[in-house]
Amino acid sequence: MVSRRSLGRQFGWLWAAYATSTFGTWLAFDSFSLIAILALHAGTTQVSLLAAAGLAVGAVVAVPLGPWVEFRRKRPVMVAMDLIRFAVLMSIPAAWALGHLSFAQLLVVSVIVGAADIAFTAASGACMKALVRPEDLLVANGRFESTTWTATMLGPPIGGAAIGMFGPVMTVLANAVSYLLSAAGIRAIGGEEPRPERAAGPRMRAGDLLDGWRYILKHATLRPLFFNSILNNGLIMAASPLLSVLMLSHLGFAPWQYCIAFAVPCIGGLIGSRLARRFVTRFGEHRVLLTAGTLRACWPIGLAFVRPGVSGLVIVMAVELGLITCSGVYNPVLATYRLTRTAPDRVARTLSAWSVTSKSSIAAFTALWGLLAALIGPRTAIAVAGLLILATPLLLPRRDPGAAQPEPESQPEPEAAPSRA
Repeated sequence: MVSRRSLGRQFGWLWAAYATSTFGTWLAFDSFSLIAILALHAGTTQVSLLAAAGLAVGAVVAVPLGPWVEFRRKRPVMVAMDLIRFAVLMSIPAAWALGHLSFAQLLVVSVIVGAADIAFTAASGACMKALVRPEDLLVANGRFESTTWTATMLGPPIGGAAIGMFGPVMTVLANAVSYLLSAAGIRAIGGEEPRPERAAGPRMRAGDLLDGWRYILKHATLRPLFFNSILNNGLIMAASPLLSVLMLSHLGFAPWQYCIAFAVPCIGGLIGSRLARRFVTRFGEHRVLLTAGTLRACWPIGLAFVRPGVSGLVIVMAVELGLITCSGVYNPVLATYRLTRTAPDRVARTLSAWSVTSKSSIAAFTALWGLLAALIGPRTAIAVAGLLILATPLLLPRRDPGAAQPEPESQPEPEAAPSRA
């Protein structure tokens, strides 16, 4: 069976490293917020600031990292980012043990981890493109996607149990160790990795900082996929904390019920990621992107109709199952398309620009929808987000992205700088 074939020992180590750190991340899901609330007695404003500022400032800090990563060996960069995340996360249990943990420290750690996440993602995409044959990229991305949803399904419930027994700081410790193990896995890949050559000289130019955005905005199909992704993900994530407030505070659901409502539907991500390659083989890349991208936009509006009791849980699980299944199909196809259509010397900058914009927009949408919920209530704000998401498929490319497309010029023209990023 094609989807089960071996992609080689080197990809196996990359996959193992990804699985380890991803599970650690989901094990510690919302641990910073819980520490802020339970240990530091932070209020709603501080918790929202922690969620939004970590993403936004981390994204700004990561802007120069894209071109910096592009012209360095990717695996050493990935190891360095893992070790940085290990070190800064370990500072939290250390400060906790010494009685010196503060909200400011949580904020600083959140920013550093956010910036390191973006640099690691940019480097790992380029690394995978170098390790995996082009015809196997969809299989590789499907395995990463299924790993993500497995960790999403198992991590929060196990982390919740660990928090109940040991407190939220212990899950941060486990997350830190997962990055250390990830660094060891990446080191185990072995083999020679050539140093990328730079024709323009060794020093970074100011234009390099915007080059990833230039590349995306000049590409006929990357551009609409980019804006669709930014708006769709930003609106979904903006409604997430509001749904937490609605379910836990207004509707009286217990925390374990809330966890189950989001953990069980993650099985849809596994199903979708396993079906992605079959769908592409049968229907073609463009049709899968258009259909799955449209279907995933139809579900979030249903969260506005959540009610107390079992029926409310069923609504949440049904909506999340549909959304996650469609995303499980769409995400690996998008990731593969993005890698195959990006020039090899632009992968890190393009992925970095994409990630920076995504995290910044999520932070902005989250803050904006928090204010909106204060004015009109969380349920109505969730409904507004759901209605806007229904319009996002209009941004999907109408033409077949598999058709031959002229690539953007290798050296960007100074006057082609985008008006917005």
